Amino acid sequence: MKIIGLDVGEKRIGVARVDSDTRIAVPVGYILVDGTEWKEIVRVARLNSTNFFVLGLPRSNEGNETKQTEFVRKFARELLQQIPDAKVRFQDESLTSVEAERRLKTRKKKYEKGDIDAEAASIILQDFVESFSKNNAAVQNVVSLNESVKPQSLPLAVTKKTTDKIVLESKKVSHKLRNTLIISPIILILVLAGVTAVLKYRDHVRAEREAEYRRQEAAMVAEVFDFTIRPGETIFDVKKDLRNIGYDEAEIEAAFSAQYDYEFLKERPAGATLEGYLYGDTHEFYKGATVRDIINTFLDGMNKVLQNYDLKNKYATKGLTLYEGITLASIVQKEAAPLDQPTVAQVFLKRLALGISLGSDVTVSYALDVVDPERIIYTDNMAALAVDSCYNTRLYAGLPCGPIANPGLTALLAVAEPSDSDYLYFLTGDDGLMYYSSTESEHLYNKDTYCKVLCNVSL
Repeated sequence: MKIIGLDVGEKRIGVARVDSDTRIAVPVGYILVDGTEWKEIVRVARLNSTNFFVLGLPRSNEGNETKQTEFVRKFARELLQQIPDAKVRFQDESLTSVEAERRLKTRKKKYEKGDIDAEAASIILQDFVESFSKNNAAVQNVVSLNESVKPQSLPLAVTKKTTDKIVLESKKVSHKLRNTLIISPIILILVLAGVTAVLKYRDHVRAEREAEYRRQEAAMVAEVFDFTIRPGETIFDVKKDLRNIGYDEAEIEAAFSAQYDYEFLKERPAGATLEGYLYGDTHEFYKGATVRDIINTFLDGMNKVLQNYDLKNKYATKGLTLYEGITLASIVQKEAAPLDQPTVAQVFLKRLALGISLGSDVTVSYALDVVDPERIIYTDNMAALAVDSCYNTRLYAGLPCGPIANPGLTALLAVAEPSDSDYLYFLTGDDGLMYYSSTESEHLYNKDTYCKVLCNVSL
């Protein structure tokens, strides 16, 4: 069975996992505490097919509980509310973050604060497994939150304190005995030899654990895979990528037709697809993840962006619903590079306000992708520009009937915060630069001068 370890903090939650067969804990990332953490924790549990959690329980150097201890206990109670059948175990921890950062430094690779949290979670989880490895059935013997069983201590965090204490006590004892002349020097030598042995054993255990961790870390490559959705890609592109990595067509179609529990999706008109809502990013998945798991992850990404940047309210100030704002952002994404997107958004917003058709070729291309993806019927631009589709903004005024791609952050923000300009036309020249104009005559001049090749490319 798999067990999830959590290093709970007020800003981030480090995550690790372990299989009870291999008994080697590995860090798998971190979760931001931003209001979506519970949905993410549930997703992690689902991906690993487990409801077993080990939470690091912080204590002071003296072993006493602190405010952070109560914070973790409160978190555990909420965890049981979110996952009613969850099995939760506390694991005493002290200075795990310090040890985690030390490990990361020795690997001489760049790391962030979240990586420290994930590493700390793996230390907590590894100690839990090792503490119970002597009893094969103990992994099943989960302690409830209301049971007063003392958690195990964390060897790597406590060993140094223990050995320091031994050294200190040995000094006190030796000093006292030397003063009273009761004990022979032989006992002092034995005490110091014992301290030396403890220190050597500590270093040996640490080295063995590091070596085993690196072996496990290398093996993890075979258990996970990355999946990327780039800004500007369509759901047609995403489906193709999923097929290419081995997902079944039936599962893909079922997942894209399924209902997902996100508030922002409820604002879509009836019959709308997920186009525009899979936020472009790269995520790591375990082998065995379903297409629905993958889609949920990218929808989570969009949800965070919409909330963090208050896009629904910002679009409202432009006279757009959230669905319309995302639709326009998808056009802006396809039409321009990030630096030009605010000005292109301004052009489209002005044309919408004046009731002028957007006249966007990228919307025509999407219309063709829907009705004639192989370009068998519409073989030339003249025919293509006349395709009778609600996506064709050359044929119909206003926004198309839905997003034409999955927009990235810059395009989403461009619609919310367009440039302070007053253009009505734009085009991309053969040199890759954008040319703007306020009148049709200026636009035609720019087209004849700067767009002799690109403006004649087949859609």
